[in-house]
Amino acid sequence: MTAPAYSLRRRLLLWLFLATALLGLAALGDTWREANRTAQAVSDRVLFGSALAIAEQVSLDETGVLEVDIPYSSLEMLTSTAQDKVFYRVEGPNGAFLSGYTDLPLLNPAVGEAAFADGQFGNVAIRTVTLARVISTGERALAFRVAVAESTRARQALAREILLRAGLRLGVLALAVAVIVWAAVTVALRPLRQLGGAIETRSPDDLRAVTLAAPQEVGPLIGAINGFMGRLDTALAALRHFTGNASHQLRTPLSVVRTQLALMERAQNPAQASAAMDQAKSALTRAERVLAQLLVLARVDAAQSAGAMHSVDLAETARQITAEMVPAALHAGIDLGYEGPDHLHARCEAVLLSEMLKNLIDNAISYAGRGAIVTVRVQALPTGAVLAVEDNGPGLDLSRAPKRGQNLRQDTANTAKNGSAGYGLGLAICAEISALFGAEFHLRQGAENRGLGVEVVFPKGQGEAL
Repeated sequence: MTAPAYSLRRRLLLWLFLATALLGLAALGDTWREANRTAQAVSDRVLFGSALAIAEQVSLDETGVLEVDIPYSSLEMLTSTAQDKVFYRVEGPNGAFLSGYTDLPLLNPAVGEAAFADGQFGNVAIRTVTLARVISTGERALAFRVAVAESTRARQALAREILLRAGLRLGVLALAVAVIVWAAVTVALRPLRQLGGAIETRSPDDLRAVTLAAPQEVGPLIGAINGFMGRLDTALAALRHFTGNASHQLRTPLSVVRTQLALMERAQNPAQASAAMDQAKSALTRAERVLAQLLVLARVDAAQSAGAMHSVDLAETARQITAEMVPAALHAGIDLGYEGPDHLHARCEAVLLSEMLKNLIDNAISYAGRGAIVTVRVQALPTGAVLAVEDNGPGLDLSRAPKRGQNLRQDTANTAKNGSAGYGLGLAICAEISALFGAEFHLRQGAENRGLGVEVVFPKGQGEAL
């Protein structure tokens, strides 16, 4: 079950807008605190100026008693913004009431200082400033206090106005960021659309690497796509290779079977029918052998990128496979033997090594002829570890043998005729297994310039006798 598809563009935009919204809310919260501090400072400055204006109007009368002439303009400037309520109180020495609201609470600042406080006067929230001053009569100093209070509506209105203006600016900024982000995401995702278009317009059999100028972040994706297309091309080539070989190698034995069955139908006597039956069985046996080799060939193709190479005891494997093939060699009248050290290691894949050696020995047993000698030889040379199978039978026409093992699949099959068709395919399989191991595959004449010798030379440094 595949996961539901989602839009990368919408997801990016969603996260970016959420981040912008959170940052905007944090900015608004900080703006609100700053707006309150600014409104407080501005209002306190006006409140202090009003109290100072009243304090400057405190004087002495002719009898030396304090009196005050309230400048109402100093109170009106507090109520001009938001129709705030204003309260004041002037108190002389020893708490003597001079003017204002008798129940307005006073603070006790030091002489010459001012004190601010928030409070409640009746059912109104107020902000109060109290000034402590001294007036001198020449003989003595008379202390007095002036308190002015106003309701907090003005400062709250100022804070809201500051917040509103900041919010509007942030809103415009957020809208501009949204437009920029939308455009940026669209441009940033354009290489992905171009990559999709480049692949979509290709034909199904076009598996070339994608060459598209793209940002570094898209590079790994293009590399992964190219790697996958390369592996897919290899797999398809292996499939075509297998089907081509199968159709080529199986056509002859199946044609023989079809012909022999037709002969059996027209046979005039049991002897003719029996001969046709024997020919059909022989053709089926060859087809079965060829099919087994094709399956090995398919395994070789599948192992091209498997990377399963490791150190294998070449000598022990050769000795074991030789021992397994001795009964078949005796049945064919072949003298099969092994020569070499007890242990010699090479880097390869154990199962494919066994298949290659079985093919080489089986070819030698099948085509060397009764009475021939087949030798499996393993040795360590300065050029590397060598695995060889040679016989003294009729051999193979080496004049048409290709120089490089990779061409053996077609050329050796073409040089083989009818009954020896499996010979060419068997050598082709061995050549491809050798190439997979990174080894060299050589055909030469056998001992005493007779028969066929096949050598697989593993790279230098792989062979280590123990």
